[in-house]
Amino acid sequence: MSGSELSASPQPDRHCDPCYVEALVDCPGSPQVLTYRIPTGHTIAVGDILTVPLGRQQVGAIALRLTPDLPRDLDPGQVRAIEAVASSSLFPPGYWTLLQTVADYYHSSLMATIRVVLPPGLLRRSQKRVKLLPPQNLGPEAPLSPLAQQILQVLKSSKTGDYSWTHIQKKIKGAAPGLRELQRHQRVAVYLQTQSPTQPKTRRVATLIHEQPLASSLTPRQQEVLQFLKQRGGELWAVDLMGSTHASPGLIQTLARKGAIALSDRETLRLESSLMAADHPQSLTLHQRKALEAIQSVQGFGTVLLHGVTGSGKTEVYLQAIAPILAAGQSALLLVPEIGLTPQISDRVRARFGQRVRVYHSALSEGERYDTWRVLLQSDPQVVVGTRSAIFAPLGNLGLIILDEEHDGGYKQESPAPCYHARTVAHWRAQLANCPLILGSATPSLESWHRVQAAAPWPEAAQPQPVVPQPSPAAPAGSALYVRLPERVHAQPLPPIVLVDMRQELQRGNRTLLSQRIQQGLAKLQAEQQQGLLFINRRGHSTFVSCRSCGYVVECPNCSVSLTYHHTHHPSTPLLRCHYCNHTAPQPPKCPSCGSPYFRYFGSGTQRVMEELREQFPTLRVLRFDSDTTRRKGAHRELLTRFSQGEVDLMVGTQMVTKGLDIPQVQFVGVLAADSLLNLSDFRASERTMQTLLQVAGRTGRGTQPGQVVIQTYNPEHPVLQAVKDYQFQAFTQSELAMRQALQYPPYGQLLLLKLSSPNPVLVEQTAQEMASLLREMLGALWENFALLGPAPAQVLKVARRFRWQILLKLPENLEATPLSTPLPLDYLRSRCPREVRLGIDVDPLHFG
Repeated sequence: MSGSELSASPQPDRHCDPCYVEALVDCPGSPQVLTYRIPTGHTIAVGDILTVPLGRQQVGAIALRLTPDLPRDLDPGQVRAIEAVASSSLFPPGYWTLLQTVADYYHSSLMATIRVVLPPGLLRRSQKRVKLLPPQNLGPEAPLSPLAQQILQVLKSSKTGDYSWTHIQKKIKGAAPGLRELQRHQRVAVYLQTQSPTQPKTRRVATLIHEQPLASSLTPRQQEVLQFLKQRGGELWAVDLMGSTHASPGLIQTLARKGAIALSDRETLRLESSLMAADHPQSLTLHQRKALEAIQSVQGFGTVLLHGVTGSGKTEVYLQAIAPILAAGQSALLLVPEIGLTPQISDRVRARFGQRVRVYHSALSEGERYDTWRVLLQSDPQVVVGTRSAIFAPLGNLGLIILDEEHDGGYKQESPAPCYHARTVAHWRAQLANCPLILGSATPSLESWHRVQAAAPWPEAAQPQPVVPQPSPAAPAGSALYVRLPERVHAQPLPPIVLVDMRQELQRGNRTLLSQRIQQGLAKLQAEQQQGLLFINRRGHSTFVSCRSCGYVVECPNCSVSLTYHHTHHPSTPLLRCHYCNHTAPQPPKCPSCGSPYFRYFGSGTQRVMEELREQFPTLRVLRFDSDTTRRKGAHRELLTRFSQGEVDLMVGTQMVTKGLDIPQVQFVGVLAADSLLNLSDFRASERTMQTLLQVAGRTGRGTQPGQVVIQTYNPEHPVLQAVKDYQFQAFTQSELAMRQALQYPPYGQLLLLKLSSPNPVLVEQTAQEMASLLREMLGALWENFALLGPAPAQVLKVARRFRWQILLKLPENLEATPLSTPLPLDYLRSRCPREVRLGIDVDPLHFG
């Protein structure tokens, strides 16, 4: 075996004789690249998923390079052969350059990057299992040690007498000697179970062969089934044939034995789909037409920041930009930040482009993702609609990439590593594919705004003015364009925004969650056959539960946070849930500290709002839209369909309701607890608040009637809220950028967050202190203006029983999507970490919790 590292992108070799393969092995702690022999008769291509032996395991691996020669230090007799090819050719040409760039920039291994990219289930290791054997009847059984007896008791508790060795080790510490003893006495068997990778799905098909010549040997019932099959074109899925004719499996098998039909297995693709009425291109407004012309002027790679107010028709511009790409035989990527947005946008795209549209995101089943991936490898022009993981969709002939709502934090991967940002990866991918990248948003990120500032002038007036570049015959490759859509379609005005001072509401005696202004707006919904949205930044019922007698707060046993109260339904037991590790527990009937039965619920979430609405507006049809109600597959589409069809008057939700919804009947939007967005300990809090509030305000007034927005706050004088009220996005942006530049925060500097965690609180703190000292010494010689903040405990110190510390590096100005020119000593830092301490690296972090 070879432990050499990958030094170059693999080449698409197909044949070598004799042939060895250098494979990237999926096994933590092993060398990255190992050499295996290809058995006679096997054909392997670069990018194939292999099953290879590693010690006593069978593990997944990826073929990187084929070679006729072994390295000099390897003995041919020691080189083992591959076991099988699990899946063939799952990467398009040139794909490896993108993966290696992602791995390098985000300081992750190539295998970790591939695990994130590939459909789940393709790289799986075998596991060691222990099975109870029946008695041997060889005379009296020898006495067993207590350790061996414990293992027997664990195995006997299983219905199958079979458990994984990992499970037994968790139950019994130091179980290895007891297992060896049981093997000597032939009481158990140890074996390896290979987890089957995802495979193509097949279905049995029935095909008509003979009908008349065999009529004399067939019963009337059998002839009836054959006649039905003939009427349906002579071929049907066997299950459909049995369902339509009420035929038994035995009857179908008899027809096959008599030669009347043939039964065969045929692959069927598990693809997300929906039936949509055909849609045609709409007439564009003047601003839309100029924006489309600017996009189409980009030849080769270039970035277009499409800054359009909510309701300005950005999606129609996307669709008309995609159409010529498909006509030219190329494919397009259209990304959205959340799974909840994919049903609405994919339905619209599918109505325009039919069955050339594919959907790819993490809520699909393993089989659906596997089949979609293989379909995307085909050369046919396709449109992929998906979330951040779709940026890695294996489209070989890519002609356009679009990120809708490009400002959204949902494009950033938090875990597992690599912690990539889809916008950054899209930048690299567009460069490699030499195609345009469109970044669309009503509230662009400061990073994107700053990047195109050098390429397009910004208006200096306080009021935003339309800045639409006049398209040239061809914009130069690598150009950056700023295109603005300043008006809504049909010239509908932006809805007025009212700030309600909740301090005055309290003075008037209103102690409910809803201000008088919001109550008035909700009262009109049913009467005027309108719809509304209520946005609150928390799910659940109450933020925490406290004993009214002694002040005891129910906390998570695994994390240093209080448990959130979740109200289900009467008379079920109320649940307390941790939003970090998902630990759940019933609410205790009495205080664990003093025994008091009196509890008080603090804070409000979506469930608490629903409870309040039922009391004040019992006839209002209300729907809750948050991560609790959309866990089930297809729930996003189901809830949005009910709302769009008018079955519901009001939708209450979290961040999901703030973006992407285009429902003309929404005439009212209410925002509860806007201060919870502003008061986060994060330098991006003002930017996120501005974006969130303008986005949710833009959900209303999209039809023929004007909309209204009411925002509840205890601090209406706050500059951000005043800017939201007057739609002063550009003035806010200029002020925010000036503050960022003074403090050297992005986009005027780059951040790198080192995250350390361990079950040992003392050890992780000591390691963080030592690591910070090393970094100060090493980086002080490289940069004069770098800054090291910390080490400090994370905002939530303990999560899932692991204590967390952080070190934040502020590096010299380095625009996003440009790898650091000077490598950081992160591999050295990893080598200095004790085994109990885990080091995570987050480049360009968005969250610091």
